[in-house]
Amino acid sequence: MKTRHIFCLTAALMAPLLASAQSAWPDKPVRLIVPYSPGGTTDYAARQIAQKLTEQTGKSFYVENKAGASGMIGSDLVAKAAPDGGTFLVNDTTYAMLPHLYKKMPWDHATGLVPVTNIVDTPLALVVGAASPYKTVEQLIDAARKSPDKLTFGSGGIGSSTHLGGELFKQNGKVSLTHVPYKGAGEAMLGVVSGQVDVLVTAAPTAIAQINGGKIRALLVTSPKRIAALPDVPTSAEAGLKGFTATNWFGIAAPKGTPQAIIDKMQAEVKKALASPDLVKRFAEQGAEPGGLSVADFQKFVRGQTDDWGKVIKAAGVQPE
Repeated sequence: MKTRHIFCLTAALMAPLLASAQSAWPDKPVRLIVPYSPGGTTDYAARQIAQKLTEQTGKSFYVENKAGASGMIGSDLVAKAAPDGGTFLVNDTTYAMLPHLYKKMPWDHATGLVPVTNIVDTPLALVVGAASPYKTVEQLIDAARKSPDKLTFGSGGIGSSTHLGGELFKQNGKVSLTHVPYKGAGEAMLGVVSGQVDVLVTAAPTAIAQINGGKIRALLVTSPKRIAALPDVPTSAEAGLKGFTATNWFGIAAPKGTPQAIIDKMQAEVKKALASPDLVKRFAEQGAEPGGLSVADFQKFVRGQTDDWGKVIKAAGVQPE
């Protein structure tokens, strides 16, 4: 009984201290781990939000790139980091694909990381080279059906979001295309620009500069409505593929065990940052929609995405490593 009373007294004394520490967050620099190389869309989103969070809180939010193994290395680092609000992960759609691509993971995908909120959502864009004879999705699908497996689609590698985006197009268009994996999304883009491959399905922000530069042509975007950055490009539904809807989302996750007060405050700070006019404008120019979902809604969203992409992967016959 005495031991229990001491324990209860200690807990009662510690509670205000813990609450105070959490309300003071961030009380030190906060690192945002991006599990990919610098220069990609995930890196861009992370750096934009890090800058705004630094301005808002007066504390340093900085980005570290820990690339490798389809984001596994950086994600594992965060999963095993101290749950004190000093380390967060900035991930993307690929995170929802990982448990279907790997038989074993170094952390528990369902519980090892806690989704906090989304930063931005972007549609995918289906693009062809500027010299391609295909001006519409209908023309592309007709050609693919007349000559199964003759046309090719590029990707940033087996199991990448560009690979599975291409597989999703194949499933919805009911066509057979030959997959040509490259070492990264940048090389895949060069492949479609040069005409080495016929098609690429990639995040809209990745394609916008090349589209505006006249090096590639977008045949559709997978958003419910047209995006301001590409006003002349039809949606999937307008192009006749109502089921070809997908987003490439970018979000924040925390290590398991991070106090709920810190998670809630991080979500609130990100939502506030995403409401700033300058950030809204910058993301819109990239074809991106600001996020800021509640913690509960984002966690539900990630679970749904994990299930949905699992079905795409299974239908594509992609075997886990």
